[in-house]
Amino acid sequence: MSITRRDFLNGVALSIIPGVAPINLLRANPGESDLVRQTLQSPIPAYPPTLTGLRGNHPGSFEVAHGFAREGQAYDFDTVPLLEEYDLVIVGAGISGLAAACFYQEKFGSGKKILLLDNHDDFGGHAKRNEFDTSYGLVLGYGGSESLQSPRSVFSPVAMGLLKDLKVNIDALAAGFRRTFYPDLGLSRGIYFDQKTFGVDKVVSGDPGRTVADDIPPDRLNGRALAEFIGEFPLPELDKAALLALHEEKTDYLQGMTLQEKDEWILRNSYTAFLRDKVGLSEQAIAYFQQRTNDFQGVGIDAVSCSDARLCALPGFGAMGLSPLDPEEQAELDDPYIFHFPDGNAGLARLMVRKLIPQVANGTTMQDVVLTRFDYSKLDRPEHPVKLRLNSTAIQSRNVRTDDGQSAVDTFYVHDGKLVRVRSRQAIMAGYNMMIPFVVPEMSKPQKDALRQNVKVPLVYTKVVISNWEPFIRLGVHEIYSPAAPYSRVKLDYPVDLGGYQHPRDPARPIGLHMVHVPTVAGSGLPNRDQSRIGRAILLGTTFEQHEQIIRDQLQGMLGQAGFNHETDILAITVNRWSHGYSYIVNTLFDDEDQSEQTMRLARQPVGQITIANSDAGWSPYAHAAIDQAWRAVNELRDLSA
Repeated sequence: MSITRRDFLNGVALSIIPGVAPINLLRANPGESDLVRQTLQSPIPAYPPTLTGLRGNHPGSFEVAHGFAREGQAYDFDTVPLLEEYDLVIVGAGISGLAAACFYQEKFGSGKKILLLDNHDDFGGHAKRNEFDTSYGLVLGYGGSESLQSPRSVFSPVAMGLLKDLKVNIDALAAGFRRTFYPDLGLSRGIYFDQKTFGVDKVVSGDPGRTVADDIPPDRLNGRALAEFIGEFPLPELDKAALLALHEEKTDYLQGMTLQEKDEWILRNSYTAFLRDKVGLSEQAIAYFQQRTNDFQGVGIDAVSCSDARLCALPGFGAMGLSPLDPEEQAELDDPYIFHFPDGNAGLARLMVRKLIPQVANGTTMQDVVLTRFDYSKLDRPEHPVKLRLNSTAIQSRNVRTDDGQSAVDTFYVHDGKLVRVRSRQAIMAGYNMMIPFVVPEMSKPQKDALRQNVKVPLVYTKVVISNWEPFIRLGVHEIYSPAAPYSRVKLDYPVDLGGYQHPRDPARPIGLHMVHVPTVAGSGLPNRDQSRIGRAILLGTTFEQHEQIIRDQLQGMLGQAGFNHETDILAITVNRWSHGYSYIVNTLFDDEDQSEQTMRLARQPVGQITIANSDAGWSPYAHAAIDQAWRAVNELRDLSA
């Protein structure tokens, strides 16, 4: 298949949207939940976590940056008066920016004046808290960064030290995660075959396969025998037989190669190519796996190496005698994914904000932060040494000399349509790598080019509150993978009890669904950077109404056979849209690993008194990577008080 980026944007992308007809959003039946009205009428409450509709990169959060970086919006920086002065300005109030502020206080003193700027209307970056009030109580969810990945295995002493300082107890987090709650109900994972692709809407329960970073114990999957499970797939008999043979893993598909040749081959060939050229699957059988890697790798199997497919526990490699996974990869595959606040890593972000600005909320523990309502009016007060200023898009930071010859940084940002200038002794860029070349124009061209190599993955984490989850009980599933429907993953939310919050227990009462969509060019084989750019264009061109129709259509096709009615059972929808989601990671299909390491190091070099922190700086989309990069960026700052 040969599709150029120009062809796609001119043709294919535009063909997707006209087929999506928005629902009559203001249709509300008598007795319909207040949550429906909140979602459909899009009110503007004072508490950002309760906002529904289009969130994440919400309208108003990116237009200034796009106007400046993409459309050449001009500003007269030299005439802007100086508003305030600080010791440190941090651009970006996500996990890395907040961690940088914590580390700066630790290194230079708690009395230092710090300003954090963020273009969104809430802090936390991708660590986004979603709140829903139902007639049966509060339902919490996460709109981005989910959990702490393998903290016992891969977290650095720095990251573990920050957790300790914030009083995060990973043993208590693990204890609050009820790993066998869904298995105890007899539920399993299942597969949704959609009518458009497979000719029928069908959910097959009893998937016996493990997943990378699994939260279910391996002996509690409630999986059926492979032959029985695959036997229910709506596929031709020959395809089902071929899939069964592949899963049983008794064949060395690279027979005749040396170990070194095998290891090299799986790095340089996609899982699609493996299934087609080595296993001999048909295109329809290959399509079954297409979105298996979307959630973890941010792209489908056509742009994922066999090495990364192996990390995702996909079949075909068990009898090939390959070299063992490295310890970190093995930990990602094996460690339980259970270190989870009820609002995801937003809980971690809230702990840091409360540490930096204690006046925003009472409490001192990780438990009491769960249900505490933050006072957003206290985030930006003149009397506090740390200020967190939302709805503020930084568009330039430059090294300057003060009148007395001291080094300083002037940062310009747009707030409420006005250009503002603040001065600091130092600055940290903790936003997206792709934006930094525009914000820091004085850096060298090679460094700008290196920063632009981190093309982030577009990602949608949608939260749907439904009135009950009895359809899941009838289908026998708690999580559903879809090979071809827009949302590759739909699951009942993690069963976590913490800090007085209890996860939903009664199938007759409301629960939050977690839905994952990664806009890709499925089956194209295009490099993952190109697929991310194309997917981002599609995502930014899709309205909430179109998102809503897609969500309703998929849930109805998936659950309708079990009694679900989208018109009455959907209580609220929050579409957490991240046009710049996961950080780019090395892809051995398209990247040279040594060159990528050099690019990474060049990209994060200090520029005068400006350093760079974010997960992008480590090419790693994890909370612990964001923390480690914040530590490095702070330690690259010189102590100017000496």
